[in-house]
Amino acid sequence: MDDGLTITRGLQGALFVLGLVMAVWASGHALIYKRDPRAATLWVGVIWTLPLVGSVLYFVVGINRIRRWAESLRGGMARFQVDGGRSVSRPETLASLENEAAADLMQIARAVSTVVTRPLLSGNRVEPLINGDEAYPAMLEAIANARASVAMSTYIFDADPVGNQFAAALGAAVRRGVEVRVLIDATGTRYSWPSILGALQREEVRHARFLRTFPLVRLLAMNLRNHRKLLVADGRLGFTGGMNVRQGHWLGRNPAHPVQDIHFRVEGPIVAQLQEVFVDDWQFTTGEALRGPAWFPELQPAGTVVARGIVDGPDEDFERLRWALLSALAAARRSIRVSTPYFLPDAGLIAGLNVAAMRGVAVDILLPERNNLPFVHWASRAHWWQVLGRGCRIWLGPPPFDHSKLVVVDDVWSLVGSANWDPRSLRLNFEFNIECYDLALASKLVAVFEERRAGSREVTLEEVDRRSLGTRLLDGTARLFTPFL
Repeated sequence: MDDGLTITRGLQGALFVLGLVMAVWASGHALIYKRDPRAATLWVGVIWTLPLVGSVLYFVVGINRIRRWAESLRGGMARFQVDGGRSVSRPETLASLENEAAADLMQIARAVSTVVTRPLLSGNRVEPLINGDEAYPAMLEAIANARASVAMSTYIFDADPVGNQFAAALGAAVRRGVEVRVLIDATGTRYSWPSILGALQREEVRHARFLRTFPLVRLLAMNLRNHRKLLVADGRLGFTGGMNVRQGHWLGRNPAHPVQDIHFRVEGPIVAQLQEVFVDDWQFTTGEALRGPAWFPELQPAGTVVARGIVDGPDEDFERLRWALLSALAAARRSIRVSTPYFLPDAGLIAGLNVAAMRGVAVDILLPERNNLPFVHWASRAHWWQVLGRGCRIWLGPPPFDHSKLVVVDDVWSLVGSANWDPRSLRLNFEFNIECYDLALASKLVAVFEERRAGSREVTLEEVDRRSLGTRLLDGTARLFTPFL
């Protein structure tokens, strides 16, 4: 009996010491590494209120290992970058733009240059393509005309009529002797069943899935997505934007679930930056390094747009896009137009929008009235009062669901690409966007934005405040999951 009591007391003492050591370690970690003091305070309270259990909870869910894990995935693989040559442009050259915001644009360019590795490139053409009706025929034509190489990366590649049409075009290119590589996010292949992988295999198209396996050691990578949308033909003609490959984007075919979107055809030196991102992702996934003139030919000027690719991800590219957005918001003098399907901004972006509005900048945010993800819509609605109260305006567009991702500042700086205004895009996803300095391009995008805004309805702060108690609770509960949406 005495021996049993001694053992019990010994175990209790050991657990007490273990709990104390873990609580001290966990509290110290939270105090040092938690950027938000409120989060640090909350975790310290949990750690000491729930002995041992609180420390374990902090170790499991309180430590953000995503960035470190994402960095380790590449295993030190060197990023590939070609020399921009005579096309490299300095921020000071933007002073030649015939716009009163030219000086502020230089400030944006300087700020972005401190957080991204790729240079500004002059001599580009960037053409908006509205919906799949304009984008898909242009992309299929580029594949059909390719003679050396086709590189394609997408998040969703559905096995529907549009997806099968792309698979057939890629297969035809292979049979012509074109080098074809297709990269699909592993999660994105699961949006249709059976997946497109069978069709690509039948067409003998070389393809791979980004982060395709999730063994125990990769559990931390399960939440990472390659959300980039890239197509490059012969290293000379590129396409990027927010459009996946699926039937819903081709509105002229009367799909069951129509989705509006904007994609972009790009030519000129900037195409090499699209290709660089693809070959890095492909090498990481397959180990194959794509080099040489078939993939990177010499590129000539094709237009007037000064542009730069902004690569963003949870790895060494962490928060580069967020800093670019904050720089643009701070430099705005007249107008900010934002179109996004998922609006879940963090405190910094909310402050940037509000300060701009308080300075007299017209801030207009265009969102879909009926979201394809209701839970995200509820969480977004819980954020609206924070910007409406300072003078920003929110507009809700009618169906079909608008998946467009677009930012235009002062009618001259444009940001286009794959990222949304949510934590998933700005912290978890691998994204690709292009910042563009050009009056003509911005004018086209403003026209698209204003046409859609004209058919939308404005949300007022009074309307948001009139939400019922049940709706407020629903929205507030959804907002708690914002970091994971």
